[in-house]
Amino acid sequence: MAGMRKRVEPIPGEPLPHGILGACADIQDVDDVHELLGVEWLSLGCCPVNVWRDPCLSDESPGEESPGALLKEFCRPTSEHADPITVYAGAECSTMGWSYAEARTHAEASLALGEQAAVEAGFWSDTLAMTAADLTPDAGPVDIAQGVAALEGCLAEQYGGRGVLHVPAGVAALLGCCNLVREDPASGNLRTLVGNCAITGAGYSAMNTGPGNLPADPGTAWLYITGPVVIRRGPTMTVPDRPSASVNTRTNDRRVLVERTYVVATTCFVCAIQVVTSP
Repeated sequence: MAGMRKRVEPIPGEPLPHGILGACADIQDVDDVHELLGVEWLSLGCCPVNVWRDPCLSDESPGEESPGALLKEFCRPTSEHADPITVYAGAECSTMGWSYAEARTHAEASLALGEQAAVEAGFWSDTLAMTAADLTPDAGPVDIAQGVAALEGCLAEQYGGRGVLHVPAGVAALLGCCNLVREDPASGNLRTLVGNCAITGAGYSAMNTGPGNLPADPGTAWLYITGPVVIRRGPTMTVPDRPSASVNTRTNDRRVLVERTYVVATTCFVCAIQVVTSP
């Protein structure tokens, strides 16, 4: 009976709408290979803005030196960097079953659907989990509302501008229990009441590790918050780029690989906290 089945078109899919390649990130398509090898920059907006109190209006004596020279603080910008994340999808088939064009189409469709989750997993493990300050109290994980509040407080104190909340997709439903995020009608992205954008990522769910990439305990999850996210995205590359080179003559199998390089950057500070996901 299986031989009588009719071949039809595959069922198409689409990435989750609020992932890292959604509206929360500034995505720039670049062709410069140097940018795709990694980038570095001087931090902007990460220095504190202080309140100066004139000592002449207080009981303190400024002495012989200028009050400004004595009391005003100066901040040296720090160098920041982001490394490349290369994601790929490969198709393997018998040369008797698929042509090179069909194998390439299959690999391209796989990449289009899954690259967002792969970029999320790479950014989570390479950047978020490796640079975050852990806000989890000594008493242990907190509920999700307390977790979001602590993260937004951390970002507000360290940065002061709008940032991005990074949430595993498996935890996203809990954000609705306390009205923690709302969909912005203008942009279509998720925003907290403070105004930070929220990414709910499938790749984040796959990782779900804390600082140092330690796995989350059962019934818990990790949330992170960062400054703005800028993503440099290269073009897709197909390997090999011609039919003959895709065939392994020993096995008569065809292999086609499609890959793309991303450089995901954020700035200033990363905070993390562990939250409870089940009673």
